[in-house]
Amino acid sequence: MGKLHTISRGYRHGTRNKFAKKYRTKGMPGTSRYMATFKRGDYVDIVVDSSVQSGMPFSFYHGRTGIVFNVNRNALGVEITKVVGNRQLRKRLHVNIAHVRKSRCNEGFLKRVKENDQKKRDAKLQGESVSVKRQPEGPKDMKIVKATEDDVEVLAPPTFHRELLLSRATIAARGADDGFSSGSA
Repeated sequence: MGKLHTISRGYRHGTRNKFAKKYRTKGMPGTSRYMATFKRGDYVDIVVDSSVQSGMPFSFYHGRTGIVFNVNRNALGVEITKVVGNRQLRKRLHVNIAHVRKSRCNEGFLKRVKENDQKKRDAKLQGESVSVKRQPEGPKDMKIVKATEDDVEVLAPPTFHRELLLSRATIAARGADDGFSSGSA
């Protein structure tokens, strides 16, 4: 018959679920999304809002984290690393603010830096040196388990006795001859 339909490979192909908005979040974004302040060097997550078509990035970048390298009136320049073959490319793209939110990826790192600085200040006041490097957890501490002979229960299968099995089989055979088999009623 021939080819009946074209295989659509448009710019937004394969994004039916990826760009779909969650339940009770349909419609335009609120004003707080536009009021967020971004600076160069900030970590941001690209999360596409399909209700805003302007400045929408390509579907590959949805859910990726990058660093802000440029701030415009209503768009941000975001730099992202993309693995292509055996190398990492630095991709720079401008994204509308509606598709960007602040990332929480380095919160733990910044918290640890602040705690380490405080430890260093305290140690300096006391005239000591402190190590702020993270140490691996290592193995658990040794434990000694004490038990009396009565508490110990050995779990093992019962030993196999061939003679016992043969004697049961002969008893069953005799019972069938007598009419008193164990299974019949």
